[in-house]
Amino acid sequence: MIDQTFHLIGVMGWPVMHSRSPLMHNYWFDQSGLPGKYVYLPLPPDRLPAALRALPALNFAGCNLTIPHKLHAMEIVDEVDEVARKIGAISCVVVRDDGSLWGTNNDWRGFLGNLKQSVPGWRADAGIATVIGAGGGARAICHALLLEGAPEIRLVNRTPVRAEELAEDIGGPITILRWDQRHEALDGATIIVNTTSLGMVGQPALDLSLDALALDAVAADIIYTPLETPFLAAAKARGNKTVGGLGMLLHQGPPAWKLWFDVTATVTPDLRALMEASIAGDA
Repeated sequence: MIDQTFHLIGVMGWPVMHSRSPLMHNYWFDQSGLPGKYVYLPLPPDRLPAALRALPALNFAGCNLTIPHKLHAMEIVDEVDEVARKIGAISCVVVRDDGSLWGTNNDWRGFLGNLKQSVPGWRADAGIATVIGAGGGARAICHALLLEGAPEIRLVNRTPVRAEELAEDIGGPITILRWDQRHEALDGATIIVNTTSLGMVGQPALDLSLDALALDAVAADIIYTPLETPFLAAAKARGNKTVGGLGMLLHQGPPAWKLWFDVTATVTPDLRALMEASIAGDA
């Protein structure tokens, strides 16, 4: 009998066509020889429940979730793992053999893998971390930093209620600061992470003075379009080590492939070059 299996996965978001996830995952389909395709799934929030429930019938192995679906999907899937429950957001959905939906969060793994590769010797316990934003990405980042031993996280967000909810869900030493305190929130920090969409292509830049940031502190952004945001460019110009968001995307992919297909995907220099060329508009 001919094997009729064609493996489908995709990324759900709104908007989503800027995502480079299909390029990355389809590279791995080509490398592994596994027949399949990773596709864009542009979905406004009101269509998310129906779309997730349709995955088993359409023979999808699962999907990734991006803005603005990471929190809402928690209420739709059948089960989430302990990490995702703590973070309060899921980035990866797996369709199990019985058709049920299981959710987890690989963003924190991608963030740590990227940070440790980009800044060898980085230690979370070296000092205070400042995180800008309180969405699904921020939840994963705060979990990762606390897991690695950060003594304190200063959390800055435009909406205090969202920051308070994050701090309550994650637990640990998280201090909430008002948006107008964002500039002084850098004083004494050893790492600052922008988890908002400010600085992304089509969005205004993050309005943040770096005057109080120590020169040996790390500046990180989870945005990867563009490869270097205005925030990172400003930090780099003054001598800070910077970490872009592309590596976070790359490093959260292999754990998902292990869950979907029990296949080990590898982040190769060729893959990174392919992604960088695409983002730079060269491919």
